[in-house]
Amino acid sequence: MNISKLFSRKSMLLLFLFYFISYTTELYSQDDWTSFTQSIKITTNKKLKFKLSASVKVEDIGKVTWGSIWARVDNKNDEDGFFDNMGNRPVLSDTWKTYEINGYIDENSEYLVFGGICSSNGKFYFDDFKLYIENIDTGELEKTTINNSDFEKNIDAPKLSGWRTNFQRINADFTKGYAFNLVKDDPEKNHSIVIIGKNIKIYDSYLIGEREEYTPQMGTLVSMLNNLSERVEAHVKNLNQRELDHLHDEKANSIGALIMHLAAAEKIYQLYTFENRGFNDEERAFWGPALNLDDAGRETYKGHDVEYYLNIYKEVRAVTLKELKKRDDSWLKKTNPTREYNNHYYWFHVMEHQSSHLGQILFLKKRIPPEPNMKLKEKKKID
Repeated sequence: MNISKLFSRKSMLLLFLFYFISYTTELYSQDDWTSFTQSIKITTNKKLKFKLSASVKVEDIGKVTWGSIWARVDNKNDEDGFFDNMGNRPVLSDTWKTYEINGYIDENSEYLVFGGICSSNGKFYFDDFKLYIENIDTGELEKTTINNSDFEKNIDAPKLSGWRTNFQRINADFTKGYAFNLVKDDPEKNHSIVIIGKNIKIYDSYLIGEREEYTPQMGTLVSMLNNLSERVEAHVKNLNQRELDHLHDEKANSIGALIMHLAAAEKIYQLYTFENRGFNDEERAFWGPALNLDDAGRETYKGHDVEYYLNIYKEVRAVTLKELKKRDDSWLKKTNPTREYNNHYYWFHVMEHQSSHLGQILFLKKRIPPEPNMKLKEKKKID
């Protein structure tokens, strides 16, 4: 980009615009994905277009493997700016192709952040990053300098030059995670970066379907059970004792009691389907208030922290998963002669029962009153 033209006296006096660029770096990553990034500080009082492009390909694609380029605009007023990580059009091809993102900056913009994303296991190749920003005088997109845009700088260095990363160069000890190399993969190219994801644990909670160690239909059932229990845990794990004990009205149940109710319902269906019986006296004494709720549940379940409820909930689920591994799809079809329902229905009911009460938990959670201001004024002593 022609900086002198961008900062011309004419531009400053007639348009009262200015546009300042400086380079910083930024990094975002999790266990099952990684990125490499740069960011540009930008100030303008006119809406301007930009275009980011790069050559990308992905090899050894698994069921959730994908790559992309991405761009995000961070605003000064903490509001969301432009964002595109190609989530609706990820790179899934093992052939080099050029991909682009078209966005905008405006008077609220502070940083333009961009780079590449690698998700899950596989080999992710990137090359030839280009960034164009609209010239405020001509309205044309002009090329802006990107540090090490073609990955030709410091090719023997252990760290990737010019980009912020959380991965190192591939070495003999590399067995898990992400690492990079600079390779001449294409005779028409010089060096390109390849990032390898190896032995990445895939978060599959939202992939409903078969699971290892389970028969096909059983695995699908387990995936649904676990998806819902993880959502219950996610929504309650940060609640304190006051919030867990709160009663919306005299007929309501507390969130703590509802977590126990989910555990109790799963426990009774374990006994129905795995042991062909109901609660014995000892089990009824412990689980009865949770299963029936009402006054007994309101009186019994209070004064506990969230770990108390979640530990019980998780212990019950661990038994379910252990027992379902011992059984197959034909067991799901079986009907006990004394009941109309087959085993599949019972465990479908446990799953939809979680969904039903998750909605109730969310309703109650939103209606918990804020904690009262407990500032105490110290009484002055009168002599």
